[in-house]
Amino acid sequence: MKRTVVERELELRLVLSPERGIPVPARLGYRTDDPYAVHLDFHVDSAHPVHWTFARELLVEGVFRPCGHGDVRVWPSKSDVRAVVLMALKSPGGEALLEAPAAPVSAWLERTLRVVPPGSEGEQLGMDDGLAELLAR
Repeated sequence: MKRTVVERELELRLVLSPERGIPVPARLGYRTDDPYAVHLDFHVDSAHPVHWTFARELLVEGVFRPCGHGDVRVWPSKSDVRAVVLMALKSPGGEALLEAPAAPVSAWLERTLRVVPPGSEGEQLGMDDGLAELLAR
């Protein structure tokens, strides 16, 4: 099966306080060989990008309503007059609150959902074929 990659470069805002944030170049990535996950790479004062992987479903839901708990939480909000998606990321190395413009994130998510519709992720991994082969033995 051919691997498809859906990527989007965008500028996030690292929220430092309600009044202050800094622009952060980032890339959203989705791969059909890892169909349940989205990948987020961003650069914050480091030689290497910070890489996060979390459930695509979490980002899809987070565009519309607050969701997630623990290390990754996502929710819609407004910044000035534009719609944004906030992502709170927590790791042993620290915490970050990132603000992404909702329109490009939603458009990118729609592209991933056309490539692999919700509920068909297992087909991308050949899980049905593997299970059928296992059960046939």
